[in-house]
Amino acid sequence: MSDKSGSEHATNAKQLIIGHRGAAGEAPENTLASFRLALEQGADAIELDIHETADGELIVCHDHTVDRTTDGSGFIEQLTMEELRRLDAGSWFDERFAGERLPLLADVLALTPPGIMINVEIKCGYSARLSGELQRLLKEYDRLATVVVSSFGHKTLHRLKRDIPELRIGLLYVGGFVHHARLAELSDMEVYSLHPHYLSMDAEDVAQAVSAGLQVYPYTVNDPVHLTRAVEAGFSGIITDYPARLREILQR
Repeated sequence: MSDKSGSEHATNAKQLIIGHRGAAGEAPENTLASFRLALEQGADAIELDIHETADGELIVCHDHTVDRTTDGSGFIEQLTMEELRRLDAGSWFDERFAGERLPLLADVLALTPPGIMINVEIKCGYSARLSGELQRLLKEYDRLATVVVSSFGHKTLHRLKRDIPELRIGLLYVGGFVHHARLAELSDMEVYSLHPHYLSMDAEDVAQAVSAGLQVYPYTVNDPVHLTRAVEAGFSGIITDYPARLREILQR
């Protein structure tokens, strides 16, 4: 079923610029430096990934391990916040970013202005501890109305929605379906947005989903030709590593 509150936004012609892991094409992904750059480049929203640490904190990182994006190694679920915060998460991208740390979700919530939407992608499995900490943070920062929680794990989302009824849910998926909005109907929960691969929907698909009261935020569109096509298809917002590039296309 769709969350009809999204239908109000569907009438708004403004397409959101959603910075993927910040401005991941020009700064180390999922760091405060990347999120700041996305905001400077005119992003209307930012997308990030979270994992639960060994001691129950919500850390911002895409992979299940820290091997690729830090100078450390190991699985996030087996490391404490203190251990994770000691890692350099910027040098791998460019020495200019040496010393960047893996932020907590709380750090990003504190950094991001209230009017900027945040798309939190859950990369770990469901746990009651994860659910409780997420709810605590969203209430503490008054973000329940401006955060969308997405995941490829729809069962995880269903459990989170059960625990936090006000949560805005986004379904991540891959597939060229005939009726994309049916995914929301089949999910057995209120759904705010669809997050498909950008090549799996055309303008007709987008229009059908929007008419069903859904927002549609495709990932991850970077090539200028594909960005232009995504704009023309009428997506509600576009997730990109290059917010400035999308902003320029929208302005044209």
